[in-house]
Amino acid sequence: MRTEDTGGVGPDLRHHGDAEVRDDGAGLVDLAVNVRADTPPAWLREEIAGSLSSLAAYPDGRAARAAVAARHGLPVERVLLTAGAAEAFVLLARASKVRRPVVVHPQFTEPEAALRDAGHTVERVLLRAEDGFRLDPAAVPEEADLVVIGNPTNPTSVLHPAETVVRLARPGRTLVVDEAFMDAVPGEREALAGRTDVPGLVVLRSLTKTWGLAGLRIGYVLAAPEVIDELERAQPLWPVSTPALAAARACVAPRALAEAGHAAHRVAGDRAYLVAGLASFADRGVRVVEPAEGPFVLLRVPDAAGVRRRLRDLGYAVRRGDTFPGLGAEWVRVAVRDRATVNAFLKALSAALAPRIAPPVSPG
Repeated sequence: MRTEDTGGVGPDLRHHGDAEVRDDGAGLVDLAVNVRADTPPAWLREEIAGSLSSLAAYPDGRAARAAVAARHGLPVERVLLTAGAAEAFVLLARASKVRRPVVVHPQFTEPEAALRDAGHTVERVLLRAEDGFRLDPAAVPEEADLVVIGNPTNPTSVLHPAETVVRLARPGRTLVVDEAFMDAVPGEREALAGRTDVPGLVVLRSLTKTWGLAGLRIGYVLAAPEVIDELERAQPLWPVSTPALAAARACVAPRALAEAGHAAHRVAGDRAYLVAGLASFADRGVRVVEPAEGPFVLLRVPDAAGVRRRLRDLGYAVRRGDTFPGLGAEWVRVAVRDRATVNAFLKALSAALAPRIAPPVSPG
């Protein structure tokens, strides 16, 4: 684990998985984007469609805000609705008056990009593959007054223990925990959403991943009321559309929470199946970061760039890893899908990998 001053150079922080399936990739099987397949479900589409008759009125977020607050057992003063979690990163970057922000990598790159765009000099703490990309709170500089970490972390699929993350909290420090994929973890174990006993804690949630709403843009922030007030002042008027507000109310209702819980267990089973299949390529140099806890897995693959190209030729898109600080060209991220899709992907991966090297033949 090491600390790095970015100096304004490094990977392309604006590259995201959707770039793999745009334009000439539109017809590929999408293993690059971490949105749950077969979503949004029909009942959610109906809820969103039902809101369209109200589009003449300006959005009123009070009911959705109250629903999110009730879902986490919090007062509404601790909730801010946003146009996806990405907007929350921008608000934090613009509203924060910090001197030494630190981002723990590898992780989703948008927090650092937003901080840099807002004029902050960002320091990186790089977790190491040799340590399983596990967090050591002591590696974060004591002087850091804003720390950002994902849990479970994109792209490593590592789920850090909640109490390990809490050890990052300090009086005078803002601790931002991106829990965009926490509802894909059975029981949401290690979640900090709803906690009010951690100083400076800001939790970000997204409703786009589990419910297939990336095109609608809906997420939220959970934090102390004074932080929420500061972020809200940085927002434009009516930042969340009426259809997105309808989706927010629906996605935190008991029916939706039960469905998300079942989906999390199904994803866990499908992920175990994928990891077991990938293990069969160990003799060809493929290594999986384990234990994986998100709806995606991170792989180290020989000649990953070539493998990705060959997979595209075979009809599959996976996420390149070299745009994540702390990773290199040998890494790729693969989304968890149903077992039929996984079986077909594993067959394609076998063809895309460099051929096995035959053992030398003894002179006869």
